[in-house]
Amino acid sequence: MLAAFGAMAQAQTGRVVNAKEANGTYRYGHNEIKILALGHNKLRVSFDLTYEYKSPMGPQANEGSADGEATIENDVAVFHSSEFNTCTITIKFLKGNRIRVTQNRDQECGFGNRVWADGTYAKRSNKAPSFDDRR
Repeated sequence: MLAAFGAMAQAQTGRVVNAKEANGTYRYGHNEIKILALGHNKLRVSFDLTYEYKSPMGPQANEGSADGEATIENDVAVFHSSEFNTCTITIKFLKGNRIRVTQNRDQECGFGNRVWADGTYAKRSNKAPSFDDRR
């Protein structure tokens, strides 16, 4: 019974994601997330997000961005914006070079109207990303 409990606990905690798996640039539609493992359960993350729509004046877009550190445990990273204390974005690392991103929509992240980080992103580059000096 103890062995069965241990197996259940392991399944619930998820797998451990290494730096090679995490590092890279991920895309979902026009949204892009850059991730760089820093060590000590920390990731540098950058969100560049876009919501495109059509208006009577032609194509339009609302944009949003955030940059900072996330804390990772096993295969789940959590980002809290330093600018918007209520902003929480969760990144779940999936098999197949993908991540599932969820943003708590009850919290303000300072993105444009209808701009959200939510989605399942595919890794487009394995290279360690470079970042603008926004922070």
